[in-house]
Amino acid sequence: MNWLRTLMLLALIVWIGGIIFFAFVLAPTVFSVLPTRDLAGDVVNPSLLRLHWMGLASGIIFLTCSLVYNQVLRAQLRTFSGSHLLVTAMLVLTAASLFGVTPRMSSLRQDMGVIDNVRFDDPRRIEFNRLHEWSTWLEGGVLFCGLGLVALTARRFGKGNN
Repeated sequence: MNWLRTLMLLALIVWIGGIIFFAFVLAPTVFSVLPTRDLAGDVVNPSLLRLHWMGLASGIIFLTCSLVYNQVLRAQLRTFSGSHLLVTAMLVLTAASLFGVTPRMSSLRQDMGVIDNVRFDDPRRIEFNRLHEWSTWLEGGVLFCGLGLVALTARRFGKGNN
């Protein structure tokens, strides 16, 4: 059943690694290199969409493998373990961003056209900026929970809990 552990770790690496790459490499680089925020948004938006779908898939894989791992190897179904609660929180936060915040931001962005041409006191831009803060907080929450999940998973596999 080592393949279950490997699949769990791979799912976690893809999800957390993707968030770290997006937040600390892709987004800052794109916004500093491209000539307008509008162009940068054209790169960041689809990247974030793909990151969210990767996260949802990774979370489902991790959770499924973890439940099977516990059931098969330990003959117990620990549905409410710390790692299961954290990955569930990550899934909820990701879904909230993907299905709640991101579509509203995209709609506002489309309505405004080039955001740099919209006044700072325009209600659409104010709402866009508010939603961007929510998006950042949600993604940070996923990362924070994910780092906790990494610690719990390392402890789980490091103690010889096969």
